Amino acid sequence: MSVKERDPLTGHQTTGHEWNGITELNTRVPRAVWFFIIVTHIWALVYWVLMPAWPLVNTYTRGLLGIDQQEQVEERVAAADAARGVWADRIAALPLDRIRDDTLLMTHIDQTAPALFGDNCAACHGSRAEGGPGYPSLVDDAWLWGGDDETILETLRVGINAPHPDTRYAEMLAFGRDGMLDRDQIRVVADYVQSLAGLDSGASPERLEEGAMLFADNCSSCHGEDGAGMYDLGAPNLTDSHWIYGGTDQALFETIYGGRQGWMPAWENRLTEAQRKMLAIYITSLADGGPE
Repeated sequence: MSVKERDPLTGHQTTGHEWNGITELNTRVPRAVWFFIIVTHIWALVYWVLMPAWPLVNTYTRGLLGIDQQEQVEERVAAADAARGVWADRIAALPLDRIRDDTLLMTHIDQTAPALFGDNCAACHGSRAEGGPGYPSLVDDAWLWGGDDETILETLRVGINAPHPDTRYAEMLAFGRDGMLDRDQIRVVADYVQSLAGLDSGASPERLEEGAMLFADNCSSCHGEDGAGMYDLGAPNLTDSHWIYGGTDQALFETIYGGRQGWMPAWENRLTEAQRKMLAIYITSLADGGPE
């Protein structure tokens, strides 16, 4: 069968190939396909001429229209920053109680603060601010340094044990590692601390009395004679049910034996004053049961 021969059924030329009586037709590409191919190439040529398209050695072709998407994005970001700056400046200038009374400002904070918390705080305190081993919960009423507005703002600004000149310093001594208490004494103190929090350690009254004496000699200077903690030192309250590192026998032994030194970044050089105020309002709202 020659190439010029036509198929009697379709009228198309054949290719000259045949397999078991099946003839291959030399079917033409549909005109619609050629149309779209041509239009696509024309559109590409027009785009190359009008828009930035081809990379060069140190730059790229700018196009006749001179459109620069990077500049457009930068302009939009600048416009958004300018719009945000209007209400952000007001937040920076006002005390927290007056900000809470401003419905418009609180609307901006409700829209901004959750993402601000997620980007900067959730990695340690959790997405729901419930904390975890070594990281305090922010949704309860247990505060190390105090939960009033000014104290929270200061903690956010200078951090805890951070490389900031005004940072807050707090450290739990390593009573076992440094030889101040032996292992049996640590266990006795741990039993007494559990009793302060209302936990039943199974210790005898005599053991608890011994633990109270050891506590008074070694722990009360920071945690207070009643174990209720001291805000000035960042020493936690030992009489409630809130534990940073855990209240089990093993957790308490490790804490007393090896000590603890928590750490929180100082946010003054990373977050603006307005952002820190938004976070402070958001955090206190979580402690009060969540944003309204």
